[in-house]
Amino acid sequence: MLKYKGYSGHVEYDDEAKLFHGEVLNTRDVVTFQGTNVDEIEQAFRESVDDYLDFCKERGEEPNKPFSGKLVLRMSPELHHKVFIKASKAGKSVNKWISDTLESA
Repeated sequence: MLKYKGYSGHVEYDDEAKLFHGEVLNTRDVVTFQGTNVDEIEQAFRESVDDYLDFCKERGEEPNKPFSGKLVLRMSPELHHKVFIKASKAGKSVNKWISDTLESA
């Protein structure tokens, strides 16, 4: 997994074309890159992220942020109540309890 400026890139190898190709994962826009070796694919990834950010700036658009730290979670009322009880018993807010539980998973 490649990482740059908070963005992640996934790379696959095409053995027929003898080419690495990848995609930036954490944006709704399609941002791709390719190269023939590790150095090229890493450089292409960084350049693609920079190009994406420059493109957004030129258009006056806000680029997709990799992650905001906010997550909307839907669950049954029964499960919500169970989570609330467990969080209360642990002396934590529901958000803190869920975050801690996921962190330790």
